[in-house]
Amino acid sequence: MNPYEIIRKYYTEGSPLYKILISHSKHVEAKALEIAENHPELNLNKSFISEASMLHDIGIFMCNAPSIQCFGTHQYVEHGYLGAEIIRREGFPLHSLVCERHTGIGLSLERIIERNMPVPHRDMRPITMEEQVICYADKFYSKSKLKTQHSLNYIIEHLKKYGEEDVAVFLQWHQQFK
Repeated sequence: MNPYEIIRKYYTEGSPLYKILISHSKHVEAKALEIAENHPELNLNKSFISEASMLHDIGIFMCNAPSIQCFGTHQYVEHGYLGAEIIRREGFPLHSLVCERHTGIGLSLERIIERNMPVPHRDMRPITMEEQVICYADKFYSKSKLKTQHSLNYIIEHLKKYGEEDVAVFLQWHQQFK
């Protein structure tokens, strides 16, 4: 599977949004593959990590986030499950789970209901080690500051807005993947 072929079906190559998506995804891919290289004991599927890292944010074009050139109608929190629907239709159900489960440190069913989030009512937290590695790597890069790798302190401060449980999950991943 060539993730670029799928991306080009939904994004105009060379457009500002295409450039943002590709740049961000390449950073996430590189970090996730670095983790896989540094942790052979985890026996991670590097090919899957590479493909899924490139596709994890494919749903952003359907969301309203003008600061990153997204002019869709959905809320940004929806980009994960929307991207998962695209990738499922493309015939890659395991890759679609990365799309669905990477938002924040993942979205629990309880949080979705409690915060009345506009996403399907199901648990959307990363389960497999590959999903967790990609979700972890994603936290180091934003789509609005493409050349910046966030510091550990920056990520922790950002995650605190969502609760100490999110910080604890991230720090657990950090201990495992650093």
